Amino acid sequence: MSEEQLHRWFIEEREYARQLERRGRLHAYDHLDPQRTALVVIDMVPFFVTENPYCRGIIPNINALAESLRSRGGQVAWVLPKRDPSPSQWAKGFYGERVAERFNDSGGEGQLPDRLWHELDTAGSDLFVEKNSSSAFFPQKCELPELLEERGIESVLICGTVTNVCCESSARDAATLGFQVVMVADANATIFDEWHNATLRTIYRSFGDVRSTSEMIEMIAK
Repeated sequence: MSEEQLHRWFIEEREYARQLERRGRLHAYDHLDPQRTALVVIDMVPFFVTENPYCRGIIPNINALAESLRSRGGQVAWVLPKRDPSPSQWAKGFYGERVAERFNDSGGEGQLPDRLWHELDTAGSDLFVEKNSSSAFFPQKCELPELLEERGIESVLICGTVTNVCCESSARDAATLGFQVVMVADANATIFDEWHNATLRTIYRSFGDVRSTSEMIEMIAK
């Protein structure tokens, strides 16, 4: 595997056909208001990015999306794992104490912007938040939903890692809270294409939309 790589993603034709029959169009959201849209970038920290070529491969797409959305008055939000004084009893019981400690430390230490992978482009207008659950939208586990609501955000573009864990959890909960969810297919990363595509199918079928980076930049520009 190369140093940087993108998933070979796709949505099955039968899923496109199913949604076309249901609602008369392929995509749930054909347009968006950039000023009411947030790019939500999840867990792009060295703990996850260092060893995964797919994580490094999505960095240019995340940066392009962030620049495009900022230029149109949208919001960029960086979500990082929170370090608790110690892992929860649930985490210790589920993962075992050693792995639970590793996950608890995954977000690093220091100021939040400094904990991100160094190639990500941030700006002073960006939001930086921590979460202590898989989802960035689960009530009382992350302040992101309240911050977005205060800013009048209606649509969220989900990016980051891991596609089938924290990104999928966040997309599901954001939809439950009433946000219009778009998972950006080539700006999310996991370990295997199969896992990645399974999540894309789930989101497209039941929770939101799935689009490419280029499609989203075109929608933002409009």
